[in-house]
Amino acid sequence: MGIRLGAIADDFTGATDLANNLVRAGMRVVQLMEVPEAGAEAVAPDADAVVIALKSRTVPVAEAVDASLRALAWLRGAGAEQIYFKYCSTFDSTPAGNIGAVTEALMDALGADFTVATPAFPDNGRTVFKGHLFVGDVLLSESGMRNHPLTPMTDSNLVNVLGAQTTRPVGLIDHTVLAAGADAVRARIAELRSAGVAFAVVDAVSNDDLVRLGEAVSELPLVTAGSGLAIGLPANWGVQPSTSAAQLPPAGGHRAIVSGSVSVATNGQVRAFLDSGRPAFSVDPLRIAAGEDVAAEALAFADAHLADGPVLVYSTEAPDAVRGVQSKLGAAEAGELVERTLAEVARGLVARGVRQLVVAGGETSGAVVQALGITGLRIGPQIDPGVPWCAAVLPDGETLHLTLKSGNFGGPDFFSAAFALLDKS
Repeated sequence: MGIRLGAIADDFTGATDLANNLVRAGMRVVQLMEVPEAGAEAVAPDADAVVIALKSRTVPVAEAVDASLRALAWLRGAGAEQIYFKYCSTFDSTPAGNIGAVTEALMDALGADFTVATPAFPDNGRTVFKGHLFVGDVLLSESGMRNHPLTPMTDSNLVNVLGAQTTRPVGLIDHTVLAAGADAVRARIAELRSAGVAFAVVDAVSNDDLVRLGEAVSELPLVTAGSGLAIGLPANWGVQPSTSAAQLPPAGGHRAIVSGSVSVATNGQVRAFLDSGRPAFSVDPLRIAAGEDVAAEALAFADAHLADGPVLVYSTEAPDAVRGVQSKLGAAEAGELVERTLAEVARGLVARGVRQLVVAGGETSGAVVQALGITGLRIGPQIDPGVPWCAAVLPDGETLHLTLKSGNFGGPDFFSAAFALLDKS
């Protein structure tokens, strides 16, 4: 069928989250790391959708805009009929951007005067009601995201949050309109457009809401959302759910987990792994800063345990511990030290025969993928909502089964569930 949907994701785990939902809805999806130089035929010969993963969530605004525009140019050249800008389901950003700034730049490049915005993903407990984002049963501002070290989210009103980042008016399409169906959504869009509104935050408290929204925005050149809206778009091209879209090659080799996320969910997953008594090595940023070769220690530890794996290498800590490290090193330096070390560990693990690798945390995932020289992923079966297994071809031609998990996603037993799914494949 050729590429119909082109997506730009602002981090690596978010890209696989989006691609996962497109695959569940029946699309064959290729995820690319950064903007490729080759033509569409060279990198995605049989894909219905291409997702380009960027590391643009927390970089300076100008860098995020530039990278996103380069991705847009490639996707349009590859034939994409609609563009999807994907951000986190917790709307991670700052008053300076990058969600609003990137969206406006994409609109200008596409000549679009209107788009929608909704981070809703009900399958993972992210819902939007009256323009306010909920994480589970609590408002965003009362969730663990209020303590995020890079993008603390202290306002749950998305109209306010997006409005602070944009130069154009922001409106709302509330749940009563969604409940009335796609035609009602189209009518509300027309009303907002006529009033000069350029962005509409859209309520969604169920998958049905997202399906209706997907139908209603079929003619918009640009949509912006978390991964949830992806379930409502493939049907616009006549695509139906199919298990064949998620098939991957058989898995083998050693198993390992690399975790750099500081989220509440990942903290729980690490605790569950530790409580099970399985082998784990803790990475201390202060020791790295002191010049100690922590990566070498972690790999020596892994050497003794990989045969009986999986092995966990982690820097995940509770918010108080993270703030303590940041007070001594600075947030940026602490994050960079951990990312660089975990990427080095991941490269060493793969060199030791790891072929099933779980990576937790968006920034960590980006660093690991780049360190391994991975340029693309074929998206496979879902482990938990928003997190699939993927297959990557390593530079030496071998296949690596890889999952890039957003820090906020997955239940306490995610690590064991991930490997159990491959055992069934």
